[in-house]
Amino acid sequence: MGDTPRLVATDIDGTLIRDDHTLSPRTAAMLARLTARDTPVVLVTGRPVRWLQMVYDQLDAPLPAVCANGAVVYDPVRDEVLRADPLAPQHLAEVAERLRAEVPGIRFAVEIMDSREMRHETEYPLRWDADSNAIRPIETPEELLSLPAVKLLARAGEQDPDAFVAVVAAALVGLAEATHSSSSGLVEISATGVTKAAGLDWYCDRLGVAAADVVAFGDMPNDVPMLSWAGRGVAVANAHPAVLAVADEVTGTNSEDGVAAYLEKVFGVE
Repeated sequence: MGDTPRLVATDIDGTLIRDDHTLSPRTAAMLARLTARDTPVVLVTGRPVRWLQMVYDQLDAPLPAVCANGAVVYDPVRDEVLRADPLAPQHLAEVAERLRAEVPGIRFAVEIMDSREMRHETEYPLRWDADSNAIRPIETPEELLSLPAVKLLARAGEQDPDAFVAVVAAALVGLAEATHSSSSGLVEISATGVTKAAGLDWYCDRLGVAAADVVAFGDMPNDVPMLSWAGRGVAVANAHPAVLAVADEVTGTNSEDGVAAYLEKVFGVE
């Protein structure tokens, strides 16, 4: 990569925003400067589309997003999904069958309608937006697997996240991708080949930007493919060991405006 990246890609939670889920004025100002100089900034997140507005409310203008760990590419200006790469119902059924045989007590939820809605088994523990109209329990197991899903979510009580994702990934070799982005034992499952790197690569190709000209920021295992793909992969100091291991550089923590500090240096902002 040259001295100045042509595109900035950043994870949201644990990377761009602080632990209280707010975007600092310093970070918001830096992103606005980049937009003003026509340097594209892309949010690349495990979040569903419906969780982006809380970030957009803190920005001068909404930014394009690669959501659901690469399965959805979203244009917020037109409120349009540019690309979706979901798990087909027959693949969902096979994934669920394999995991139910491998992990006793496993429970599932699915992100459907390009991640605008979520359906879940009644026993699946909801930890966020449980009161949202976009979230509802399914009435039968068949309903859970009846529609294409951009992400399948799996929990099995309290689990070590790294150990649990290893079990799930081993059971799904050749069938689906498994990763995690939290410390609560939640595994996120996508169609084969769907990662943050793949979704970002598709968007960059649309803009004519090569991977070598991208700087990417992240903090959790679902960011590893993206940081490995980008010309410059930067981990925040609070990142998971797997992210620190692949990063080209390390910046300050998310609560210390690590992304903004790095971009100020690279783009010569004082």
